Amino acid sequence: MSSAPEASRLAHTAHIALGANLGDRIGTMRRAVALLAEHPEIEVVARSGVYDTAPVGPPDQPRYLNAAIAVRTSLSPRELLAVLLGVELTLGRDRSGSRWTARTIDLDLVLFGECTISDRDLELPHPRFRERAFVLLPLAEIAPSARDPVSGERVESLLRACPGRSDAVRVGPLDDASVQ
Repeated sequence: MSSAPEASRLAHTAHIALGANLGDRIGTMRRAVALLAEHPEIEVVARSGVYDTAPVGPPDQPRYLNAAIAVRTSLSPRELLAVLLGVELTLGRDRSGSRWTARTIDLDLVLFGECTISDRDLELPHPRFRERAFVLLPLAEIAPSARDPVSGERVESLLRACPGRSDAVRVGPLDDASVQ
């Protein structure tokens, strides 16, 4: 349990999408969450279930596992993005290929409170999260009332309007040892 001074220090809520389709997918996702939780300015406050989903991009890729977490942080959006990229690198993410290729881990900063940013290196909210069931399904588990700061729509409403939900299969919670 966080003390009041610590809770006020971790003033921002952010939502992060996790995905993996190479190697020990669930193990890598769990390690990513653990590495984030070890950061002194990040507290993981919620974890979604894990969903097995079809890949976006080339059809010859393995299926993905996807999940979402909510964190409280004192970091700025850019600082949090730098931490996410560092965790990806630590876990073997190779960014030298095309954007849509298979990967050991993908950590996307989806929402950062009501923050909106549109720069070359950071766009908030994530520009394609509204049309991606593999992001919205786990996000709706942990933050159904979170609002898209651009449209004002709640995550649960965005999910209802999102195509592609039928392909996703919930395989268990992120911290469940039975999920492969």
